[in-house]
Amino acid sequence: MRIERTEIPSFALYGEPGAPAADMLHVESLQSRSRLHQWEIDVHRHHGLYQVVWLRAGPGAVTLDGARHQGNGPLVVAIPPLAVHGFRFGPESDGHVLTLSPRAVLEGDLGAAGNALRSLFAQPRLLPVPATEVLRIGSLFDTLAAEFNAPGSAGSPVPLWLARALVWRLAQLATQHDHADGPTARSQQAQYTRFLVLLEAHLAEHWPVARYAERLGLTPERLNRLVRAEAGRSALAVIHDRLVREACRRLVYVAAPISRLAFDLGFDDPAYFTRFFKRQTGQSPRAWRAASIGDGG
Repeated sequence: MRIERTEIPSFALYGEPGAPAADMLHVESLQSRSRLHQWEIDVHRHHGLYQVVWLRAGPGAVTLDGARHQGNGPLVVAIPPLAVHGFRFGPESDGHVLTLSPRAVLEGDLGAAGNALRSLFAQPRLLPVPATEVLRIGSLFDTLAAEFNAPGSAGSPVPLWLARALVWRLAQLATQHDHADGPTARSQQAQYTRFLVLLEAHLAEHWPVARYAERLGLTPERLNRLVRAEAGRSALAVIHDRLVREACRRLVYVAAPISRLAFDLGFDDPAYFTRFFKRQTGQSPRAWRAASIGDGG
């Protein structure tokens, strides 16, 4: 594989140029767009948009932040803004794709809906759907698609209500999948996801741990304890891991000099970026890029 992109492609809807609407809400069948592209959706990302891919049945190959997964439905792929992702489906694959802006979900509801959004999209993830939930999730998607595409549906609040219900239900499945039920665990997870949201917003600014803690109303020590409980490592380690993950995305998907990538990630000195990357990964950015491209064939 050769890198030919000067940047990672970004779309509101795959293959369609233009910025997304602030209150964007869109649902379509999985087949409708993938069929147009010979069942392969090349790697891309979305700025300011969340996406849920519902693979009800059939095969699906998923690339998610450089990791490749092969599976069959039923499963859900939750994709937060800026996560690099791509798919390969088959003619027998069946499901839906929901794309939405945070404003569409959160308008007038900053409590439960906001917590559900943060919980479901705290990280890019594949979420298996238990057999007991397949009918419920499938029915929600089917009803949402029918209401979204119904004649005269423009201005109707029903698609938004159904999208909120769907995000809420999938967030509950994600929470059940990751954590033992209980109010303490839920509160801790909510604080941790708020930290991750802040990290995404200020990654290239290289905030110190103390500044994140201040914005969250915590002491640095409390933030570190919380992050260790959720992630098994310190807040600084999570920040560094996220920086390295973004660097790896760009090294693979963006054909730009390493010095430019360093500046884009907030490093004033490309040499320091190289030392930082090597300290975290054991390889220089140049060596990591060469090895990753070679693995792709």
